[in-house]
Amino acid sequence: MKEVLNDKRIAVLLSGGVDSSVVVYELVSQGLHPDCFYIKIGPEEDEEWDCTSEEDMEMATVVAKKYGCLLEVVDCHREYWDEVARYTIEKVRAGFTPNPDVMCNRLIKFGAFDAKVGHNYDLIATGHYAQTEIIDGKKWLVTSPDPVKDQTDFLAQIYDWQLRKALFPIGHYMKDEVRQIAEREHLINARRKDSQGICFLGKINYNDYIRRFLGDNPGEVLELETGKKIGQHRGLWFHTIGQRHGLGFGGGPWFVVKKDIPANILYVSKGYEPTAAFKDTFQIQDFHFLTEKVEMKDVTFKIRHTPEYHRAIIEQVGEGEYIIHSEVAVHGVAPGQFCVVYDSHHHCCIGSAEIVG
Repeated sequence: MKEVLNDKRIAVLLSGGVDSSVVVYELVSQGLHPDCFYIKIGPEEDEEWDCTSEEDMEMATVVAKKYGCLLEVVDCHREYWDEVARYTIEKVRAGFTPNPDVMCNRLIKFGAFDAKVGHNYDLIATGHYAQTEIIDGKKWLVTSPDPVKDQTDFLAQIYDWQLRKALFPIGHYMKDEVRQIAEREHLINARRKDSQGICFLGKINYNDYIRRFLGDNPGEVLELETGKKIGQHRGLWFHTIGQRHGLGFGGGPWFVVKKDIPANILYVSKGYEPTAAFKDTFQIQDFHFLTEKVEMKDVTFKIRHTPEYHRAIIEQVGEGEYIIHSEVAVHGVAPGQFCVVYDSHHHCCIGSAEIVG
C-alpha cells in the first residue's frame, strides 16, 4: 500500500542533480506543491577545493523556478563537520572502513535538516533509489527495481521516525527512465553526470584528505601466508580490506586481507581473489532495526553498495550483537562497514549493523 500525499506538506531536498530534479517534476505533475531546499555543506575551510556546490546551486535554482517552487538554502556546514566528518576520521584512525554517506542520511539529510526546517513538513522527499510500503499499518523501506542504483543500503541506519517522514518519488524507476524523463521535460541537468565520491571533497583525492588530518604512519607490509616482507605502507588508514588497486608492490596482484592495528602491520595475500580475502562468518554489533524488531531467520544481506545479495543464517550472541553465517564466502569483509540485512527476497530492508570482525 502506498502513502496518500494529498494535503501533505512536502519538503524536497534539491541537490542540483538530475535525480532530485525529477523528484520535483514527479510531485508537481501529481498536482502537489512542494518546497525545495538546498543543503549547504561545503569544505571545512575556505580553500581552493574543486567543489561543485556553486554549479549545484545554479542548477537547483533553475529547476525550482521552472516548477514555481520555493527554494531555500539550509546551512548544515557545522553539523556535517562536527558529526559526519568526525565520524569518518575517527573510524579511519581506528583502522576501520567507514561509510560517510550512510551517516549523512541519518545525521544531516533526515537529521540536522529536520531539526532546522524539516519539522515543519509532513514528508521529506529525496532522489534516492529506494521505495517504501505500508505493511500492516507500518512503513517499511523496500528496494528499488534498479539493482545497480538501489540505495536502501545507504538508508539502512536512519531512525524509524525519519523513515516515517521519508518519501522517494523516483524509487520505482530505473536510472535510464529518470534520464529519459529529464530529457523529455528539458531539465537543465538532464545529461549531467552523477556525482561520485564524497560530495564536499570535489576532486580532492580521498587519501590526500585523510593525510591532512592523520598524516603518515609507515609500517611493514607482510605476506599473510609466509610472513615475508613485501614492502612498506604509509599508514594503515590508506588501505581497506579487499583492496587490490593502488598498492604498488611488485610480483602481484596483491590483496589487502588483514590489518594488525597495534603492530601497525598490513597483511597482503598474492593471487587473484585469494581465499584469505573471503569470509563466510563474521560478527556485527549494535543492530539497528528500521521499522520494528523482527526474527531474522531466512534473510539476505550485503556489505557494500553492490547489486549482489547473499543468503545467511543470523545467530544472536548478545544484545544487538549477531554472527552472520553466509551461505557463500564474501570478499572484502572489513570492520567498520555496514552489513545491511533484507528479507529472503531482498525486498524489505530490515536494518543494518557495523561489522566488528
